[in-house]
Amino acid sequence: MKTIEQATDEFIAMIRQTEEYQEYQIQKNKIDRYPELKQQINDYRQKNYQMQLMGDTDELFERIDEFQKEYEQFREDPLVSDFLAAELAFCRMIQEINIRIMEGVDFENPNTQDFLE
Repeated sequence: MKTIEQATDEFIAMIRQTEEYQEYQIQKNKIDRYPELKQQINDYRQKNYQMQLMGDTDELFERIDEFQKEYEQFREDPLVSDFLAAELAFCRMIQEINIRIMEGVDFENPNTQDFLE
């Protein structure tokens, strides 16, 4: 009988074989060659994350619009757009896996927002 650790190691190996993971690694390796660009991408991701935490505010749509305009040209760079697309695809795959696991073990997952209020 397999232990949970063995099954987890096998599952990780399977994830590493997915198209999403492999494409993410290819794009990540390209970005890693350009430290300044990598830092710009990290800054972009940090600002994007902070905006998502804002929740519903009167200024949210205005800030999103400004953010998109500010980074429009930046995102047109093929290195940036390819990396962000690969990262998003990989993250979505991981999110779907997490959801299925949580549902499969009948884990109550309260809305995090409830704790922030």
